Amino acid sequence: MFHDGARRRSVALLTTGVLALPAVAACGASQEGNVPAAAQDLAPTPRDLVANGSTLTWAIDAVPGTLNAYQADADTGTTRVTGAVLPALFTLDDKGRPQANPDYLESAEVVEREPRQVVVYRLNQKAVWSDGREIGAPDFAAQWRALRGKDPAYWTARNAGYDRIAKVERGKDDLEVRVTFDKPYAEWRSLFTPLYPKDVMGTPDSFNDSARTTLKNTAGPFSLKKVDRKSGDITLVRNPRWWGDQPKLDQLVFRKVAPKNRTKALTAGRVDLAQVAPGEAERISLARRDKGAKGPLAHGPGAGRTPADALMSWAVAHGTEQEAAESEQLAREQTREAVVAYAAEQKSLGAYEVRKALEPSFTQLALNGADGPLADERVRRAVARALDRKELAETVLKPLGLPAQPVGSHLALAGQDAYEDASDALGSQDTAEARALLAEAGWKPGQGAARPKNAGASGEPAEGAEGEEAVGNSGNEDRPGDDGGEYIVGEDDGKSGARGGPMLPGAVAAGQGAALWRQADVVARQDGDGKTEQGAHAQQGGPPGAYAPKGTAAPKESESPGAEGAAGPLAKDGLALTLRFVVPSGAGSEQLRAVADKIAEQLEKIGVTTAMKKVPSSGYFTDHVASGQYDMALYSWPGTAYPATDGRPIHAKPVPAADGSLNVAQNYTRVGTDRIDQLFDQAVGELDDGARKKLIKEADARIWAVAGAIPLYQRPELVAARPSVANAGAFGFATPRYQDIGFLKKGAKPGKQDRRSGS
Repeated sequence: MFHDGARRRSVALLTTGVLALPAVAACGASQEGNVPAAAQDLAPTPRDLVANGSTLTWAIDAVPGTLNAYQADADTGTTRVTGAVLPALFTLDDKGRPQANPDYLESAEVVEREPRQVVVYRLNQKAVWSDGREIGAPDFAAQWRALRGKDPAYWTARNAGYDRIAKVERGKDDLEVRVTFDKPYAEWRSLFTPLYPKDVMGTPDSFNDSARTTLKNTAGPFSLKKVDRKSGDITLVRNPRWWGDQPKLDQLVFRKVAPKNRTKALTAGRVDLAQVAPGEAERISLARRDKGAKGPLAHGPGAGRTPADALMSWAVAHGTEQEAAESEQLAREQTREAVVAYAAEQKSLGAYEVRKALEPSFTQLALNGADGPLADERVRRAVARALDRKELAETVLKPLGLPAQPVGSHLALAGQDAYEDASDALGSQDTAEARALLAEAGWKPGQGAARPKNAGASGEPAEGAEGEEAVGNSGNEDRPGDDGGEYIVGEDDGKSGARGGPMLPGAVAAGQGAALWRQADVVARQDGDGKTEQGAHAQQGGPPGAYAPKGTAAPKESESPGAEGAAGPLAKDGLALTLRFVVPSGAGSEQLRAVADKIAEQLEKIGVTTAMKKVPSSGYFTDHVASGQYDMALYSWPGTAYPATDGRPIHAKPVPAADGSLNVAQNYTRVGTDRIDQLFDQAVGELDDGARKKLIKEADARIWAVAGAIPLYQRPELVAARPSVANAGAFGFATPRYQDIGFLKKGAKPGKQDRRSGS
């Protein structure tokens, strides 16, 4: 569930492989109704067709370090467990909209707005903790006190929303909780999910330590039976005090299976449900296709060998040169063994099917604006305008049969009420205008010395690059044991080296800054009739760097001789325009690196050289992205039902800390403005839905305009499931309903899914 109050935006997701988890591709907002671009794929089945009993085993990446969802190291495993055993007052539907959960709430509404906002929760009278105590105001009050941020003894990840509450008290009876806010909070539905009992939230010791390893008192359809860190199993059993629809499963087991071991676990039958990478999904699809087929498989080890290759191998293996013959015989035997093993694995994988959707998260290209060339907004905008985001989305999603539309918002995804494509505030892909922006920023062709191979962004030899050969675009494939190293895209790649015409004059691009801000204002402020309001920058003369008369535009590519070719490498003051692109090197990151290669090719057309730096996946985010040791990087943010709350720390303007360092919160691009912060602050306190949506759109348009983070595509959600598994798989936006998950009764078939609406 990506709506979890503490974890929604507390960490970015490293997109290993095809980008690991679920997603939903974006499209332009529809005035007739915004719908997800891809539906859930859950094998939805009425409860009466789901068998009672049995155990389902669900793969997770790791045993969570904590079961307290409000601590900084909570992860997806934490969310899975807490979702099944703790109260969720609001869950998300298939369009990412918060819905009151009737298992816990009879109602929840704002009953007063003046002089202060008051929300009254009416609780389900049957709702009790597993120790028999009613869920009530004491639990709400304890959670508020723990998370409001006033007691440093509580090691909390964040306090958003809770810090705006003035008091929590019992209402007219034990079933009513009255929450009074000190400052208006529009996204109050994000609070108290999950809800912990007062014995967890009541003291710093219980909050910080006790809830990390066990949850003794729960109130979900399941209870926590055991966390076995040695075996990697977390076992949940039916909650005997559960008052709602009874779980179909006797036991739900979350099993630690690292992504690199998923194929092995599937072929061994150790899991019933597991998120998989595209390569694994393809193997499962092929296994199901090949069921009953006779003869050798047309894929796998040795499948690409031609008759001529086979003849040559036989000749060498039976030749007179003993050393070569022995080597070839060994290779042939290893291939035979690999073919047999692969065929056995494929037979086992045929017991699964792939359920796919789009995950409520998106991958972005982050441009580090702290220093270097990308500190200049014109250079960031040039990079952004050079990108063909449609092509990048297709690189990832089209081979999977998923909708491949680029994401148009930083703050919502297609299907959500708040989604509107605001990318026009930056502008569409335009190579000529990107070149003009670079010329305006002073980057000219052919003025820098050749950059040495394997040099870092500073021109010094890159760490881990000693002894490595620089390779071109074709060199980004996985190489055995390659956990690092840098290469310059376009060097020694066999290209002809043809370059386009001269860089466009700076005067042509001079007006783009002012025009861009005016465009952001227009995009942000359009009303339903297409009318616009006067923008703030138009009134105030625009931001620094906006020099040209209104309406000045860069020439179109057709007006620039040779514009269809690549621009020459650019330089300024004797330094080459080279951007360090950090990518993870580990297994499962292949598709991410393929996207990076595409981006490098697109940037080469405007004269930007890319130094691709491969680093170990284990430290990719913490050692490079979070610490700012990159120029460009790819990573993902989960979507959210609460954009005003969750968007601000990601896009807030960095501020100096007391020790002189820069406090970036979660804005790892280090790019922001005071106005963006103001818009978030206004939106989070705006109780009128229409007015709040307008503020969110304006904030998004301005985030596009500063070009620190460029959304590319929503991530694919690929799940291997036994065909008999019901009501589970690729959930998309929706919160899993754990009590409905189970196995089909003998002879039963899942209900037909309506893929048009995503329901």
